[in-house]
Amino acid sequence: MDTKRLTEMLSKELEISKEEVDTLIEGLANVVGECASNLDTVNLSGFGSFEPRKRLERVAVHPASGKRLLVPPKIVLSFRPSTSLKQKIRNGN
Repeated sequence: MDTKRLTEMLSKELEISKEEVDTLIEGLANVVGECASNLDTVNLSGFGSFEPRKRLERVAVHPASGKRLLVPPKIVLSFRPSTSLKQKIRNGN
């Protein structure tokens, strides 16, 4: 599903305009991004949690040239679905 389809579905479900849904999605992305950059977890009850994790600096090997490269540390964002969301997926609802 792409953003356009998601926006349409949420607009119908919530009975609000597509522009308002776009604003809400953009706002959620901004808040989650800001919290992740501060290494704060965002928990959404009934949906799941966005958890930032700090990956340490490491040495990697370039597959084509075989050269060793130093990969800098970075923050990655992982998503853990809630138990209720997992049950909804299993039950097909």
